[in-house]
Amino acid sequence: MKQTSVESNSGPIVAGDTVTEKPQNPFTLTLSNGFSAWMEKHRISLAFTTYTVGKIVLIGPGVGGRFVVNERNFGNAMAMRPTPSGFYLSTQYAVWRFENGLTPGQSLNGWDRIYMPRSCNVTGNVDIHDLHVDRQGRLLAAVTKYNCLAELDQRGSFSPIWRPSFIDQIVNQDRCHFNGFCLEDGEAAYASIVGPGNIKDGWRDHRADGGQIVDIRTNQVVADGLSMPHTPRLYQDELYLLEAGSGWFGRVDRISGQLERLVWCPGFLRGLTFYEGHAIVALSKPRNKVFSGLPLDSELSARNQQAECAIYIISLADNKVKHKISIVGSVEELYDVAILPGTTHPMLVGLEGEEISKYVTLGPDSS
Repeated sequence: MKQTSVESNSGPIVAGDTVTEKPQNPFTLTLSNGFSAWMEKHRISLAFTTYTVGKIVLIGPGVGGRFVVNERNFGNAMAMRPTPSGFYLSTQYAVWRFENGLTPGQSLNGWDRIYMPRSCNVTGNVDIHDLHVDRQGRLLAAVTKYNCLAELDQRGSFSPIWRPSFIDQIVNQDRCHFNGFCLEDGEAAYASIVGPGNIKDGWRDHRADGGQIVDIRTNQVVADGLSMPHTPRLYQDELYLLEAGSGWFGRVDRISGQLERLVWCPGFLRGLTFYEGHAIVALSKPRNKVFSGLPLDSELSARNQQAECAIYIISLADNKVKHKISIVGSVEELYDVAILPGTTHPMLVGLEGEEISKYVTLGPDSS
């Protein structure tokens, strides 16, 4: 697969909180040949988060071969959830809502979407790993430190609405590492947990093969024996997940509970979304003892490969990697990945730059 670096002669447009500084350890993105054209064809952009470095990065195809990289600093940036006009982002102590400040067809200095912070739910440090908006319009979150699914309704830091049957109380102890969930027909449906522990850090003893997918509606275990399952997602009536501890992207038979391993990826997998028959998967380099002693170690050794920090675009038609973004430097771990539809030149307004004070948009005028 041929690759093109952002430092090529095409001259990418780079914007963000630290691009005018000289970072001690920068990171570099390398796009596979044709990736930018694929985004341009579908008029989409891509976003990813990295909590270890504390950034969210937007990548757009731009125009005339000059693609766009826009990065902003948000401490512990993790889960993303796109909406028709913006997206949600979970951070160390809050969930932010961003909305596009431009009207349809409008652009400003070449930017065709300017995502502006509009509100936030202040949660405190509760370690939110996943976000969805249900059919009632409720913002739901996987609150990992408290082992529960919760509504962010601003009546408290969060309002629990479900917890695994083996968790006896809502308490500030990460017992099972509930790290993801998905909806079906607009209702919370499937949850991923690393291990059925009911004591603090009990999940750590189950990292290699104790993971489960649980039906939130019935509390029944749909699949078990998994190595650190992550990011369950329903797409075209099929239940997909990332087996982070082994490097496999797979599909779960909801009747038999069997995991069909589809594509092996050289990394710790977190972050999964879908677009037009493609799975977009985020890979990370394992960093510490939490990631050691997993099946991924033997998979990498048997294949004589090194772990990557990357984003893979996988065709579901033939389970082949069609496009790839390689990431080297200070960014070694990714958390979430998202597709931003309808934009090729996106800008994110952060909290540190001048834009937050100078960009003003008007709501409906009833004066």
